[in-house]
Amino acid sequence: MIPLRPRLPFGLLGLGLALHAGQGLADERVTLAPLQVTERSGDDGYQPREAQVGGWHAAPLLDTPASVSVFSRQLLDDRQVRLLSEVLQSDASVGESYAPIGYYENFNVRGFELNAASSYRINGQTIAGEQNVALENKQQVELLKGLSGLQSGVSEPGGLVNYVTKRAEDVRSVTVSTNEQGERYLATDLGGWFGSEKQFGLRANLAHEDIRSYVDHADGKRDFASLAFDWQINPDATLQLDVEYQHREQRSVPGYQLLGGTQVPHGIDPDDRLAYQHWAKPVTNDSLNLGGRFEYRFNETWTGTVSASRSKVVIDDYSAFAWGSSEGAFFGSNGDYDIYDFRSPDDTRRIDELQATLEGRFDALGVSHELTVGSSAQRRTLDQRTYYNEPLGQGGNIYTGAPAQSPSDRPIGPSERRLDSRQYGLFVSDRISFNEQWQTVLGAREVRLDEKTWDETGAAGRHTRQYQLLPNAALIYKPQADTTLYASWSKGLSAGGTAPWFASNAAEILAPTLSRQLEVGIKRDWKGMSLSAALFQIRQAYQYARPQDGTDPIYVQQGQQKNTGLELGASGWVTSNLQLHASAAAIRARVKNSGTDAYEGHQAINVPRLRAALQAEYNLPVPGLALLGGARYSASKYASQAGNVEVGGYTVFDIGSRYRIRFGDYDTVLRLTVDNLFDKRYWRDVGDYLGDNYLFQGAPRTARLSASVSF
Repeated sequence: MIPLRPRLPFGLLGLGLALHAGQGLADERVTLAPLQVTERSGDDGYQPREAQVGGWHAAPLLDTPASVSVFSRQLLDDRQVRLLSEVLQSDASVGESYAPIGYYENFNVRGFELNAASSYRINGQTIAGEQNVALENKQQVELLKGLSGLQSGVSEPGGLVNYVTKRAEDVRSVTVSTNEQGERYLATDLGGWFGSEKQFGLRANLAHEDIRSYVDHADGKRDFASLAFDWQINPDATLQLDVEYQHREQRSVPGYQLLGGTQVPHGIDPDDRLAYQHWAKPVTNDSLNLGGRFEYRFNETWTGTVSASRSKVVIDDYSAFAWGSSEGAFFGSNGDYDIYDFRSPDDTRRIDELQATLEGRFDALGVSHELTVGSSAQRRTLDQRTYYNEPLGQGGNIYTGAPAQSPSDRPIGPSERRLDSRQYGLFVSDRISFNEQWQTVLGAREVRLDEKTWDETGAAGRHTRQYQLLPNAALIYKPQADTTLYASWSKGLSAGGTAPWFASNAAEILAPTLSRQLEVGIKRDWKGMSLSAALFQIRQAYQYARPQDGTDPIYVQQGQQKNTGLELGASGWVTSNLQLHASAAAIRARVKNSGTDAYEGHQAINVPRLRAALQAEYNLPVPGLALLGGARYSASKYASQAGNVEVGGYTVFDIGSRYRIRFGDYDTVLRLTVDNLFDKRYWRDVGDYLGDNYLFQGAPRTARLSASVSF
């Protein structure tokens, strides 16, 4: 665990005692060399050294036999991010996978979609992912790429996102921000230590945002509050509590579809909103995340931890939606589309989780062990009203707009329990050190899954009882202290997909599915830089809406998707004035034995063969002034499962600046960022969601200005 408050290093303490003892020796004076002060802060800038997402506690990235990206607080601040999509742009292995404006976002990592039910965490504790998690109280965002069955049980093979919250420290700051659309943003960050021995710590974050979108009729607002509490009960016992609540409402923006099922729309203004109707309401999302962690150190080598959490999200969705046309489940060849009244209020998702671990170090049989054993229990529920997607009379056109339509008067049904999933786990992991060069990490999690589903009428559906052993093994070789080579193999269990509304088995939640991964990699910390490379292969059952002759498609698990790729990463200080965070990823994604020949033999939908990303900061000769910049590249990618429609690749450039200045007694930071500097038009997301294919444009040139004042 990271210490709750800073402690004076022994070297500095000894120096202070020596100086105090020598105060009377006035004639023995020492002249010290001038101290050069640079802009580097006390943290590692864009190069964090530890992450929690690879295990059960913060561990050095260099010693973690997995691909992990960490986005530091400085990077989040310099990018002026509000959403996870803006954070993950900085990693080339990540793409958006149905992340419309005004709705909660989702992503694909290494070509596999994340799952809102299992792929997102706060401080290592699972949260309901159907929310846009606020970033004001986060110290860093961590991304584990690849399987995480040992760490989390049921999870997607693409990866795991973990948000690490800020802890107590002496801070008083206010941030205001705006953009060219007139956004109004205010956030405060307050913290400190108190008590007779400064044993209690608090950190509070508040934020209000009047969201002004570049898309017409897509404005909204957001209110957020969080509190982190730390208690150093005694030198061996610590308690951490976190609570955060967010209310967010914004009109969602529907995606485009292929024209005639075969053509990409052209000449589209990013400002246009499809299917706009004045009676449509903003999507409202209320989220509450609670977490607690108690740690007790029994002695110098053994530590026990108990953690508990609850995450609850309630979504109200009343939208005017664009979908399909008279030609089929896609827009018409001339740009026509049908308008639907979509209503899904009181969509409630909850996850409760409890976990206990025991960690220790010991020597046995001539080798050193770092052992972790533990147990976990999780309950996930889904309660929904009988939603509907009702077609309205006349449709719209992507070029001429949408005529006014009357909303449906169809009633909404009562709330019904749709899913009750209980997961129990026993896990063990042992890092065995044979000598200074060779280590192995052996671990496994035994998962017991008890999952019940109900259909929209309340009738009982699938009842799955399953035991699954999820092993994980890694071999580590360290030729020198700053270099790690590793090879790993792991097995994962993922939640089954949900059948789309137009399928013959609509709303059916399929059984969990297995996945497997092989990975080899190298990491090196070299001259202020952290460098990494990883080669991976992941296999998982393919889930999709299989076309049927003369009838509705059926949602099935059939065949396999195999993704093979190479990832490169670099972060840290290139020179004393230049730091960067850079990555590149080449991925080959293929489907086979699906039963639909057209879906095989080519790259999978929405997965480019090559992506690259760069964020950089350069400290200029002017004191306090830094130049910020970045670039994002994506090769072309398919916009259909059949691989017969492709959107072009793109390169987007960002630029900005940061200026630190002192006004009176107050430290102030001014930031200006301009994303998509050359106003590039491109399709950022062309994936499928619940069986439908959608296309979302990238944001046009967007400027944001902020000022942060510390008191």
